[in-house]
Amino acid sequence: MGSSQSRRLSRLEMPDRAEPGISARQADLTLLKKAPPGYLDTTHFDTVRFPPPDWAVDRFSSAAKDGSLAYTGYRGNSGVLDMVAETTSQLLGINVDAGCNLILTPGTQAGLFCALSSLVEAGERVALVDPEYLFSDRILGFLGANVGHIRLTLSGSGPTLDLENLEAEFAERKARLLVFSHPNNPTGAIYPKELLERIAELAKAYDVTVLVDELYARLIHDGAAFHHMAAMPEMAERTVTLLGPSKTESLSGYRLGVVVAPPRLIARMENVLSITSLRAPAYAQHVLVPWMRDDHAWLAERLEQFTALRELTTTKLRQVPWLRIYPQQGTAYMWVDVSRLGLSGPVVAEALLTRSGVLVSPGYQFGPASGGHFRICYARDEAQWGKALNAMIEVLNELGVQAGLSGALQT
Repeated sequence: MGSSQSRRLSRLEMPDRAEPGISARQADLTLLKKAPPGYLDTTHFDTVRFPPPDWAVDRFSSAAKDGSLAYTGYRGNSGVLDMVAETTSQLLGINVDAGCNLILTPGTQAGLFCALSSLVEAGERVALVDPEYLFSDRILGFLGANVGHIRLTLSGSGPTLDLENLEAEFAERKARLLVFSHPNNPTGAIYPKELLERIAELAKAYDVTVLVDELYARLIHDGAAFHHMAAMPEMAERTVTLLGPSKTESLSGYRLGVVVAPPRLIARMENVLSITSLRAPAYAQHVLVPWMRDDHAWLAERLEQFTALRELTTTKLRQVPWLRIYPQQGTAYMWVDVSRLGLSGPVVAEALLTRSGVLVSPGYQFGPASGGHFRICYARDEAQWGKALNAMIEVLNELGVQAGLSGALQT
């Protein structure tokens, strides 16, 4: 039992992902040990600069005063589920039944774990986009899945997915689950409707379930069109959609996630939730009542601020002529391509941390083909972020000169 457990836990570390012989976990821990005092952490949103809406603490406090609300069914408080069913139906453009299609979880992360645990058996093939949210790959490794990576490519004309390889995963390698985030984390890419329609066609043709993490589905810049996989024809019955207020609304500390799925899959997730946390935090669940119902004006103002920060980040980074960046229409992340340096991800991340005082998320965390990149979250205090970008640019320019890239052109 001990050796089996060790093998399972070792897969969580993503062996050889950072460099040969070095796991992603080892590289991450080594990097953090070198962090200087007062460093800026860009791996998550700044919830001081961007606090939760005022109604969040009011709703939580009101619920916490009523001890009768301390316990709920595993799926959640029935009144909260009714309201979430209404708002998610409007968001997704499908009929969401509170009693059949919903479960509340302790954060979207727990929703991801419950969903994958109820869908994946050890040894089964699963298709996963690269780059992709790092914990999707880690959870799949923990579950013993055989993961096939589907390359997402960014260019000036938009994101593209290797559909030929995706079909091969379904037809030849017998993958029966596709996992991806939309908008994509880490790149912020929004998939065009035509691409989602093609994915849906393949899923139906090969009887594939699709799990789509739409945590950032409300963080869309410039009024860009956003299409939900569950709303594609005949896809509601084979799609698991993850939602939550932790990022756009800065409610990470409330630990709330929402999963929308067919009834048979919700029942399986309920089983997993019952042996992990029993339920989403009972008092916090009531924060989901005004979420997506009462916060439209608040959200519009916040999106303006995020978009302005995206423009600041883009303008600053384009001062480094050899960098490749393709700012996307979703999330508050920038995906920076530094592959021209010819350096490993840990080396670039360490240089930025120790010499500019900025912690970035190295690309190796997000996929085996993404090592020459890093992700930054620009949801930060504007003045502090401007100074941090200047410091990063200085370090990147120095690295570029050392690599002979100072005269390269921006593409």
